[in-house]
Amino acid sequence: MAGNETIEALQGAFPKAQVVLPSTDEFSALNTSYFSKVQAELQPRAIFLPKNTEDIVKFIRIIGPYALQGDIKFAVRGAGQQPALGCNNVQDGITVDLRNVTGIQLKDDDATVSIGAGERWGDVYSILQEKGLAVTGSRSSMGGIGGLGLSGGLSFFSTREGFITDNVTNFEVVLASGEVINANIRENKDLLISLRGGGNNFAIVTRYDMRTFKQGRFWGGAVFYFPNSFPSQVEAYVNELHDPEATDETHIMIGAGYSAAFAHVSDIVCMNQVYYTQEVEDPPVLDPYVKMQPQLDQMRSVRMLGLVDAAKEQANQGSSTSRVSYINTTVKADVATLMAAYEIYVNALGPLKSVKGITTSLTLQAYPKSLLDKTASAGGNSLGIDPLDGPLMSILILSFWQNKEDDDKIHSTFKGVIEAIDQDATTRGTAVPYKYMNYAAPFQDPIGSYGEKSKAELQATSKKYDPEGLFQKSVPGGWKLFD
Repeated sequence: MAGNETIEALQGAFPKAQVVLPSTDEFSALNTSYFSKVQAELQPRAIFLPKNTEDIVKFIRIIGPYALQGDIKFAVRGAGQQPALGCNNVQDGITVDLRNVTGIQLKDDDATVSIGAGERWGDVYSILQEKGLAVTGSRSSMGGIGGLGLSGGLSFFSTREGFITDNVTNFEVVLASGEVINANIRENKDLLISLRGGGNNFAIVTRYDMRTFKQGRFWGGAVFYFPNSFPSQVEAYVNELHDPEATDETHIMIGAGYSAAFAHVSDIVCMNQVYYTQEVEDPPVLDPYVKMQPQLDQMRSVRMLGLVDAAKEQANQGSSTSRVSYINTTVKADVATLMAAYEIYVNALGPLKSVKGITTSLTLQAYPKSLLDKTASAGGNSLGIDPLDGPLMSILILSFWQNKEDDDKIHSTFKGVIEAIDQDATTRGTAVPYKYMNYAAPFQDPIGSYGEKSKAELQATSKKYDPEGLFQKSVPGGWKLFD
C-alpha cells in the first residue's frame, strides 16, 4: 500500500523513536493525550515527533510527493486542545506531533519572546514572570501556542493588548515546498495577515515571535452564584462595554450551566471569572461581578495573583477526562439578545441532564472596542471584524460528557441552540457573522464568517505559498479555504 511506502520512507530518514507506530505503549500514550477523548478514536498509521525545524523540512519533502498524489494524509498537533474531530489527528494518516519543537527565548532587549511551536503557555509564563513580563497568550497554562496564535484568541490582557494572534509579530514556517520563511510586517506580510486567523491552511508553523510587555501581579479569580443574579451580571457587563470611559484593564467572563456535580446545590449554577490587570486589591470596577448575593463562598477564588497562578487555575477548571465539544457564535453586546441566548440554552438542557458525566456551560466573553481597535495598529488580521461593529460578545457552549452513545444528542441539541440564538439575534438586528475558529464546531464555517473579501485574500495567499494545495488536499482537519 502506498501509505506504507510513506511510513517506510520516514523510517529510513529518521531515528526509530521519532516515527511511532501503532500497537506500542508510546503510541497509545501519545494518541490518548488529547484534551477531548474523541480525538483518540482516530488512529493514524504513525505519529511523527520532529525535534526542530529541520526535521519538519525533511518530513515535508519526504511526504509531499506521496500526499499530493493522494497516497497519505497528515495532521499537525500542538498541544492537542482543540476538540473538533480531526483538527489535530488523522485516521490512517500521519500525525505530526510538535511537542518536542520547543524553546523559549527572550530577544530584542526582552521586547520579544520566541516560542517553539510545541511549547505550552504555562512554561512561557514562568520564564516571563520572573522578569516582570507577560505576553498576550492563553488563559490556561495547558494550552498550546498554535491553536490561539493562528485563530484569534482572548487572554487576560486582551482588553488592553488585543487579540492573541495580533500579538504574534513573526511566524517562522515551513512551506509545502520545504522552504523555511518568516512572515512579519516587513517580509511576506500577506502571509502574516493570513496566518492571523487562517489556521492550518498555509504551512507548518515552527516558531511564534510575540510582543512582550511589563506586567506585575493582578487581581482576579472565580465567583460562583445562582441564576437569579445572572440578569444583573449581563446588564452590568453590557453597560461597561458601552461606557466610553471604561477601563481597558478588565477581563470578564460570565457564564451559566448545568453539572450533575452541582445539581444538589442548584439546577443551574453561574460562574464569573473576572480580572483587573493591575496590582490593585478589590477594585470597585469589579464589584458588580463579585459582590452579588447569595454566592458559593467556599468556591470563591478572587485574590491577588500572578500570571502563572491565574493560568494554572484556569487549566484546573478546564481539565478533562472525557469527551468535549465547543460551539460558538458572536452577537452585538445587547442585554436582550444575551438574555434570550441564556433562556434558549437553559430551556434546551432538560433532555441532557441524564447524560452520564454531563457538565455544560454557556459563557459570554466580550470583544471590547479597545481590543478591536488594536488590530489595525498591529498590521491587520484575517478575521474580518469591523471595529465599528463593536463592542461584540462571544457566546461559547462548552460541554463534557462520558459516553460515545450520547455524542449525537449533545451535538444536535447545541447545534439547535446556536442556530436559535443566531436567528433571534438576526430578528433583533444584533447578529454578527463572525465565528471564532478555536471554539467552532465541525459543521460551522469560521473561514466563511470572515466575509467574502477576507476569504478571497486567504485563498490568494494559499495559491501563492502552496500552489499545489498540499495543506488543502492533504491536511483534512480544521476548516479549509475552498470548501
